[in-house]
Amino acid sequence: MSRLLIKNGTLIDPKSGTNEKADLVICDGKVEKIFYRTAGDGADPETFDEVMDAAGLIVSPGFVDVHVHFRDPGFTEKEDIHTGAASAAKGGYTSVVMMGNTKPCCDNIETLEYMKKKASEEDIHIYVTCNASMGMKGREITDIASLHKTGAVGVTDDGLPITDHGLLTQVFLKAAACGIPVSLHEEDPSMISDNGVNKGRASEYFGIGGSPAEAEYTLIRRDLELAKGTGACIDIQHISTAEGVDAVRMAKKNGLNVHAEATPHHFTLTEDAVMEKGTMARMNPPLRTENDRLAIIKGLQDGTIDMIATDHAPHTSEEKARDITKAPSGIIGLETALGLGITELVKKGYLSMEDLIRLMTTGPASVYNLDAGYIAEGGPADITLIDPEKEWVVEDDFASKAHNTPFIGRKLTGKVCCTIASGKIVYRNNED
Repeated sequence: MSRLLIKNGTLIDPKSGTNEKADLVICDGKVEKIFYRTAGDGADPETFDEVMDAAGLIVSPGFVDVHVHFRDPGFTEKEDIHTGAASAAKGGYTSVVMMGNTKPCCDNIETLEYMKKKASEEDIHIYVTCNASMGMKGREITDIASLHKTGAVGVTDDGLPITDHGLLTQVFLKAAACGIPVSLHEEDPSMISDNGVNKGRASEYFGIGGSPAEAEYTLIRRDLELAKGTGACIDIQHISTAEGVDAVRMAKKNGLNVHAEATPHHFTLTEDAVMEKGTMARMNPPLRTENDRLAIIKGLQDGTIDMIATDHAPHTSEEKARDITKAPSGIIGLETALGLGITELVKKGYLSMEDLIRLMTTGPASVYNLDAGYIAEGGPADITLIDPEKEWVVEDDFASKAHNTPFIGRKLTGKVCCTIASGKIVYRNNED
């Protein structure tokens, strides 16, 4: 039974409100002991199998991402669960939740069991959502209770909206009975002629129809209204519009159990990026205006948006080389999320480091009821060591199979030095 000591780091744990120098003792996959330096405590390094000096580093709970696509089964040329796990570990993530838009869809126990088995073979914690509708066609509800009993931690047709009012209401009721969240992809297809590009300056630039902001926020408003009285926990995924943020803010004030995700690309970029980077910045929902970007940041500041989720969406280089209207939407995000968060939110004064860590740990973990996102004696030894001042340039050296990101070549501040899951070192940056 090996014992690891992490000494001299600054422990930031949003759940307990801790932000102070501490030494952590890790044994048998758990945090055995925390020695707070302010109390004059300390551990004897001679008694440990490995000692890590975290001087100048932040000791954070392992990051949690409740919105990733690992493409297995069905699309493993883009990513698989093993490479997705490696990408997550490199980005500091110890717990992730996979979406069910696979092939076959995760609308049945057999596929769910396959995904769970593959996930269990990895060192990080990987959870699975089930689909809300059979085949993600929005016509027939899945057996949510049985899928939850088999291990699904949430319900979603992510990638597609659910337009049928009656079916969605039933999904809300079934999920509420199981105590699991419903995550919603909010884009009304009847308003969109060419998705992945904002209707406005970007769509005019490409000479296409584009996706208007109304396609998102009108569906958010509708679904929040439908959720009233159902008891459901609602997660508005990858929010992209100022009006959408306002709708969630108002629903929270009115007592609805609603939460929202912001992606690093939506709080960093605008539609200008798709005009510059083309398909590498094509995504659903699309990058929008500076006003929308700032509204998302405001939502992160005031608690309207509870979590940062990457929507890690790998695609092959061949797919992304297609025309702007034919290339698939989405970018990879696990390995750049921390750097973007520190560079765009902390360094610019929008959030404190504690706030950023909360949005990447306890925020998402609490919505999905995961035993993750915190550091406490007796708790899981899921730890991320962060160098908050490290400057680096994003290179095309991802652990992911995919390379589809507009951030290659961008200079960022803040990097993951080491990721520990269940007491095991699953990533270590050996550059320095």
